[in-house]
Amino acid sequence: MCKADEGGSILNVQSKNFSERVISGVFVLRYAKGARGERELIALFSEKGFSVIRAAGSGVNSLSPDMLVFRKGVQYAFECKAWDSGSLAIQKEKFKALKEWEENTGITTFIAWRISRVGWKFIYLSELEENPKSYTVTMTKALAIDRSLDRLL
Repeated sequence: MCKADEGGSILNVQSKNFSERVISGVFVLRYAKGARGERELIALFSEKGFSVIRAAGSGVNSLSPDMLVFRKGVQYAFECKAWDSGSLAIQKEKFKALKEWEENTGITTFIAWRISRVGWKFIYLSELEENPKSYTVTMTKALAIDRSLDRLL
């Protein structure tokens, strides 16, 4: 459910598993940036000859990754993030769902992080570090791992 003030600015977004206060459309902009990032990654893999599936409910569904790619026996799953921050965090519930999905399907699952002025970096779930509330990876670590699109091809 979305609520708006008299000027049409979204104030609050709620659903069964999600509640976040939104100030001046910040959540809407973050969601739009994430969706743009997913479309960019879809185009990159499509250009390399992969068949691509974007998950229904991408961005709000915690049961599966955002996208799947396939090409001649190669298959990957991606949880896509386009955050401008020194680190990236995945909530424990989401991480657990992604790990269970990976184990159930046998499809290698990555966190695909679009870093501004750098590009896409791909992090195995096992490379994230557990914290009390989430699993995280720092930008420094992602850059040191340096797994870019070319390394997945």
